[in-house]
Order: sequence, then C-alpha cells, then structure tokens
Amino acid sequence: MRDDYQQLVDEITAVLRAPATLENRDFALIAFGAQDSEDSDDTAEPALDPVRTRSILQRRSTAAVRAWFEAFGIARAQAPLRIPPDPAAGVFMGRICLPVRHRGVVHGYVWLLDDGHLADLELGGPAGARDPRLARAMETADRIGALLAAEARAGEELGELLRDALTGPPAGRDAARAGLRAALRGAADGPLALVAVVPWTPGTGEDADHPGLPHLPGIVAACALPGDAAAGVSGTPGAAGAPGAGLAALVRLRAASALDPARATAEQLLRSPRATAGGRGPGRPVPRAAAGVSAPRRGLEDLPAAWQEALAAARAAHADTHLGPVAEWSAIGPYRLLAALPALPPDAAVRPLLEPAHAELARTAETFLDCAGQAGRTAQRLGIHRQTLYYRLSRVRQLTGLDLDAGEDRLLLHMTLKAARLGPPGR
Repeated sequence: MRDDYQQLVDEITAVLRAPATLENRDFALIAFGAQDSEDSDDTAEPALDPVRTRSILQRRSTAAVRAWFEAFGIARAQAPLRIPPDPAAGVFMGRICLPVRHRGVVHGYVWLLDDGHLADLELGGPAGARDPRLARAMETADRIGALLAAEARAGEELGELLRDALTGPPAGRDAARAGLRAALRGAADGPLALVAVVPWTPGTGEDADHPGLPHLPGIVAACALPGDAAAGVSGTPGAAGAPGAGLAALVRLRAASALDPARATAEQLLRSPRATAGGRGPGRPVPRAAAGVSAPRRGLEDLPAAWQEALAAARAAHADTHLGPVAEWSAIGPYRLLAALPALPPDAAVRPLLEPAHAELARTAETFLDCAGQAGRTAQRLGIHRQTLYYRLSRVRQLTGLDLDAGEDRLLLHMTLKAARLGPPGR
C-alpha cells in the first residue's frame, strides 16, 4: 500500500502546488510529496521547515510538535484547519491540516506548509462551497482514509492471530499459527524476531477506535497484550501506577544472524507516545518504557518461547539501565536465568542489605561483584576512595554475615542483588 499512499500524496501536492506530508494518527510518517521547482515564479531556494525535515528524516514528529497540533482539535476535526506557528515547540511555519477520515474516524493527517503560498485558500464554509482545489484535495484525503482503515483492519486481524499464538490456550495456538502462516505467506518462514515493548497504552476514550498497533515497514504483525501476559515488566521499580499492558511485534529479519532490523523497530516503537502514556498524573512519574528482542527464529512454531525471551529482555532493560532501553535476549547475561525463576523472597542473609537505608551499601556490593572483586576498578567506577570502599564492604559483611572472599557467599550475594533489581514477576 505504500506506493498507493505516495501516489495519493503526490496528487494533493500537485493540486495545491504545495508539498504535502502524510502521517498516521500517531504522527508516524507514511509519505511526503516534493514541490516541483518549476512551479515557483522566482529563483529563490524554498524555505526549509525544521519540523517537516525532522519528520522526513526521523519518520516521526516530536512530542512538543504533536502537543501543539493536537491542541487545535485535529483528532476530532471534520474539515481542514489552519494552525499557526509556535517557535517554542519548534514549529516555525504554520500548517494547513487536512484530516484523513473514514466513516467518521480520523486515521491520519495530511500536512501542508502555510508559507503564504496558500493564503488564498478558503477553509471555512460548507463542503460544497469550498475552493475546487481544496475539494479535490479532500476527496483524495478520503481515499487515503479508506486505505488506512483497511490497513488497520487487516493489522488488527493479524494482531488477534498473533495474540492467540503467543498467549492463547494450547488448543487454539495451532489454528492461530496456521492463520498467521496463511496471511503472512513467505514471510512466515522467517527469519523473524519478537519485540516486546512495555508499557504500551492501547486506545481509550476518543482513541478507542485506534488500538495503537504500529505500522512500521519491518513489522509483519503486532498486538497489545494485557498485564498478565506481560508479567514482570509492568513498570519500573517505584513507578506508581505503571500499566501492565505491553506490545508484541513480530519483525522480519534480513538474515538469521542479524537482529539490527528488530533493534531499529524497537527503538522506533519506544518513540511512540503509546510507549510513554501510562502512569501520568499528579505525583505519579511516567514509567520508563523499555523493549526486549528475542533470539531469531525460523517459522512460527516457537513463538511462545520467543515471546518469553523478549519479555525477559524487556524486564532486564527496565531493571538495568546499562542494558536498556533496548535489550537483546542474548545480551542480558544472568537475567536470562533469573527471569525464568518463580517469585521467591530474598535470601534471609541478604535481606537486611536490601532495606532502603542500605541502598548505597547494596550498590557498592553489586558493583564490587560486577567488577570480579577488583577493588581498584570498583572504586573507580563508584568514584570513591579505596578506603571508603573497604569500609563499605566491611559493613556489608556485618549486615549479611557473608564472607566476600568465599566463592559461594559471593555467588549468593550477587544473584540475590540481581534478582532484587529485576523484581518479582508481575511487579
């Protein structure tokens, strides 16, 4: 469908003699038109708009730009809108927004730079009295809306099949995989990887008709999953009200040995407003979104195991900022084992060290063990004097009764500290 979108955007560009840009409802770029220099009546270079340039290069608008445009009611607009510039948000040139609708629902937006070239374009009045150029552009926008709605329906059907294949009852998984295989055709044979993104906020209220499933080139199917299916990555420790919902995205790879497309997709998904929308409110921090990438797979038979890998990697990325915001299953080290363990209380010997009052001692002990017990490296990483390090380690011994020169005691302490950082499943 991408070629269809480009052709329709080019039609609007030609009709209005202004470069048009098409974005979906989440402000992800779909297509853009280039203005023909022969249409210009002078030899001056066309003004470059930083918002349009960024949208084209990064495939998405910033949160500040989105907030400025949405403040004018574009998500509910029935007709074209003229939006003034806002230098504070980085919008240095005004816009004309053509809402892309289908059956009363806005599925995206066509943007036109309001640089004075379209000053004579009358936006008000009934549809029948519009400037003929604008009427033709809106007819084209309606055709785009029908395409986006059809793509959304197809994506939702694929998402339902993926959800059943990942978390449905065993009896239904075979049927779901068969349906996915038929729909994806050759892409079903792989190589593929699963990406988990948490938190992910599905559509509610005015967005209820928009489940927020992404439409990125590498994604062959995506679905939002409830908290019980995204257990263990419902939010960062201490993030009050963090939602449990997550997103699963099945990504096509170029080769079984290269996860770059999956990482790139995960990074794009983390820039979505739906990856950061949960948990807002007075005194409630926005939970840090994180993503995990499974090991590559051939075919669809091993999808549930791949999903557990992706979730474990996302959970590790939440727990350890050195791994995130995107972590691969193969790179999370001990968290691969810890994420598979059932919820257990901390070991009795280490429990006193996990009290909030001893957070600095716990961090010191974990860093010391991460550095293989090398005092010089540990002191350098923590930015403290060696004598301070030795004092803190002596306090750790007093609190836990563990001998940091004994391999088994060091292993017990290290794994307990890592498990505490990871948190229990469903946290």
